[in-house]
Amino acid sequence: MGTARGCAAGGPVPPPSGTGPQAARPDGGRAEGRAAARRAAALKVKLAEYSATWIDQRPGLRPRTIDLYRWLLKKHITPYLGNISLGKLSTAMIRQWRADLLGKGVSVSMAAKAYRLLRAVLMTAAEDDGIISRNPCRIRGAGDEHAEERPALSVGQVFELADKVGRRPVGSIRALKRGEGHRIRFQRHGEMRTYPEVFPTRAEAERALWRMIDTGQADCTHDRRYRAFVLLATFASLRWGEITALTRLDLELNAGTVRVRLAYVERSTGELVLGPPKSKASKRIVGIPQAIVPALREHLRLCVKPEAGALIFTGIKGGPMRRSGFNKLSGWMEAVRAIGVPGLHFHDLRHTGNMIAADSGAGLKDLMARMGHDNVRAAMIYQHAVRGADKLITDAIDKHLIGHERARDNDEDDPPGLLVPAG
Repeated sequence: MGTARGCAAGGPVPPPSGTGPQAARPDGGRAEGRAAARRAAALKVKLAEYSATWIDQRPGLRPRTIDLYRWLLKKHITPYLGNISLGKLSTAMIRQWRADLLGKGVSVSMAAKAYRLLRAVLMTAAEDDGIISRNPCRIRGAGDEHAEERPALSVGQVFELADKVGRRPVGSIRALKRGEGHRIRFQRHGEMRTYPEVFPTRAEAERALWRMIDTGQADCTHDRRYRAFVLLATFASLRWGEITALTRLDLELNAGTVRVRLAYVERSTGELVLGPPKSKASKRIVGIPQAIVPALREHLRLCVKPEAGALIFTGIKGGPMRRSGFNKLSGWMEAVRAIGVPGLHFHDLRHTGNMIAADSGAGLKDLMARMGHDNVRAAMIYQHAVRGADKLITDAIDKHLIGHERARDNDEDDPPGLLVPAG
C-alpha cells in the first residue's frame, strides 16, 4: 500500500504552493510574522526601560508626580524587578517583591504607592501595547493605603497657632569645652544674660530657649506675616501650592472671596514651577469668613507690594514662599509644640478647615466645590452629616470664629505683635 495522502514520514505534507491560508494575503503572511517578531522583542524589554519610557510618555503628569514616580522606581521597584523582562514577570514575583519591601521596613503606605505605580505601568503593557496577555499585579489589597488619622485643630487652637508662628527667641547656644554640655545666652528686656543651667545636648538647650518665650523669661522677634497665612490656609481650605501662588488679583476682601487659579510646585531638585492647580476642580472661588478679613487687610497693607500681581505671601527675599524652608523660618515645629499638637503638618490646616466646613451641614457637592475635590470619596471623609445644602458654608464658619473671638476678648487681651512691612 502506498503512503496515506497528506502524510509523509509520519508528518503532515505541506500544502501545495499557493493553496495555504497565507495565499489569500497579499504579503503571504509576512506582516503577521513581523508583528509576532515585534511582540517577541517587546517581551524581552526590561521593566526598568519600559517604566522609564512609560513616565516620559504620560501626558499631563504634574512635576511633583513625575518626581515621585521616578523616585519610587529608583528606590523600590528597579532594584528588585528592573532587570526582569516584561514577558517573565509573574504574580508570584510581584508578591515576593512586595513581601521583600515590607520585610525591609518599607511602610505599608509606601509599598502601596510603589505597587500602584507598577500596576499602572503593566496595565499599559497589557491593555494598550498588547505586550503581555494580562497584568500580573493581581494581589488583593496591595494598593490600598490606610493613612493614619491626622489631627484637626479647634478654632481656638488655630488662632493660638497663628499668634505663635513666626516667633524666634533672641539668644544663642554655646557648646562648652571638653564636651561639658551647652549653655544658653538669652535677651530679656533688651539685656543679654546667661542661663544658669547647663544642658547635656544642643537639642535640649534649644527646647529650653523656646520655652523661655512662653514663660516670659526671654525676648523674641515676631514675623507677623505668618498670621494671615495660617488663618487663610485654614479657613479657606487651601493647599500649600495654592496659597503661595495667590496675588492681590485673587483676593476680593469686599466680596469676601479668594480665587484659586494657579499653584506652585516645588520639585525634588528645588525648582519652583508655577502652573494650574492639582485638578480641574481645584480652580475655584472660595468664601472667606468675615472674622479673618481684618487680619488679611492689615497683612495687605503692611506686607504686600502695591502691584496688582504682587504675591500675597512671600519668602524673606520677596520671592515665592518655599515649603522646604518654611518650618525653620517660621518656627513651625516650636509653635505647634507650644499649642499642644507636636507633629502637626501644614497640610493639617486644610484638613482642619475641611472638618469645620463639613460640620456646617453643607451637602456633598458644596463640600467638594469648596475643597477643590473632583472625587466624591475624598469629600465624603469630611461629611459627618448633611443637614441641608442651603446653608452657606462660609457663614457657618464665621459663626465659629466670631464666637471664639468674643470668648477670647472676654478672657484675655493678647498683645497685637508687630507686622514686618514689605521691602
